[in-house]
Amino acid sequence: MYYAIDDFTDPWRPPETVLMLHGTAESGLAWHAWVPVLARRYRVVRPDMRGFGRSTPMPRDFRWTLDVIIDDYARLMDDLGVARFHLIGAKIGGTIARAFAARRPDRVASLTVVGTPPPLRAGAAERAPELAAQFEREGVEPWARRTMGGRLGSEFPPAGVEWWIQFMARTAVSTQIGFMQTIACADIRADLPKIRCPTLVITTEGSGLASVAETRAWQEQIAGSRLLVLPGDSYHVAATHAERCAAATLDFIGAQPIA
Repeated sequence: MYYAIDDFTDPWRPPETVLMLHGTAESGLAWHAWVPVLARRYRVVRPDMRGFGRSTPMPRDFRWTLDVIIDDYARLMDDLGVARFHLIGAKIGGTIARAFAARRPDRVASLTVVGTPPPLRAGAAERAPELAAQFEREGVEPWARRTMGGRLGSEFPPAGVEWWIQFMARTAVSTQIGFMQTIACADIRADLPKIRCPTLVITTEGSGLASVAETRAWQEQIAGSRLLVLPGDSYHVAATHAERCAAATLDFIGAQPIA
């Protein structure tokens, strides 16, 4: 598993660590615009999830589970000597992050999820076989192009839209097929009440993933959590509102120091 570390903290102060989990058909590069905001105060760890980016592609028959992915990230932090950390996830990375916080509460000091889907996506499992067949026939790029309008909304610059399409198109088909038939359909409803760390949820007013009311309904199942709603109609708010989200996250985790 490939990972990058960005650390521009004062060398005489031991930094707290932030672990950032990207979405499907992406890599740690998805957090590029967040790094200047966070890395001056935190050591930022940006892994490429198993199968994605510069990590080894996964075969079509790999048995994906949330616990496998969580264990990957936990072992990475073990190797880096980090017992507790702030966890940030976007899109399906937010699904993984919520499950991580619920299942490994001793590791997560705070949780931020940005533009993440509901705990169960209605119809995702039923659509998965057809989507897998499309990936086999066409690769990842046509799917990325068809769905990019909802991801980035109506105001993102055209050059940026094309960049994100080509970025996602580099994903191995074998990885994408297995992931979309399993992790993208995961049900984490039982995990939400088990999250005990301070939690920030960020969405937009017109997100295509869920309405504000629908997002609030699951967010309120996380005790003491906060909801931040930004203007716009994108659901990949970590990309379209990168600086605003990063600044809000910086303020939030700064108020949750690791003991």
